Amino acid sequence: MIIVLSGPGGVGKGTIAAALVEVEPRLWLSRSWTTRPRRPGEPESAYVFVSDQEFRQKIADGGFVEWAEIARHLYGTPQPEAPEGHDVLLEIDVQGAAQVRQTYPEALCIFVEAPSAQEQESRLRERGDPESHIIQRLRLAPLERAQAGELKAVAVVNDTLPETVAVIAKILEQARQR
Repeated sequence: MIIVLSGPGGVGKGTIAAALVEVEPRLWLSRSWTTRPRRPGEPESAYVFVSDQEFRQKIADGGFVEWAEIARHLYGTPQPEAPEGHDVLLEIDVQGAAQVRQTYPEALCIFVEAPSAQEQESRLRERGDPESHIIQRLRLAPLERAQAGELKAVAVVNDTLPETVAVIAKILEQARQR
């Protein structure tokens, strides 16, 4: 099964994905590539940080299941290579989710939202994003919500991490039973 965890910037996708992998041993988290610089305090394992040239070569080699340019940086998901018996978890934006759905129509799309626009802004500021990036991410959020609706993604509000992880784990359990 391919699970796509998407949502606007600052809603906590990365934190949720890491927590899901801890409680769901059958999940394998794909590590996305990006050309953006690492944020202060961000772990090196958050992404595969590469140059623009390296990223474009991977595109030319057909190495991504999806990729996009967001806020002047490239982001992409490599072709998944999960270990046997594992479901693939992709933590990507909604644009990427739409691309994944083209290749994998059966993918389960989960759209994560912050409890409010103010909370999303606060989370973006806490992680140290530049002001221009914060403004751009906040402007994109309503468009991303609309795209998620078109994908018929399951919406989950990330109010508290434990609650959100429990809700998503239940969604995964139900999907596996189908």
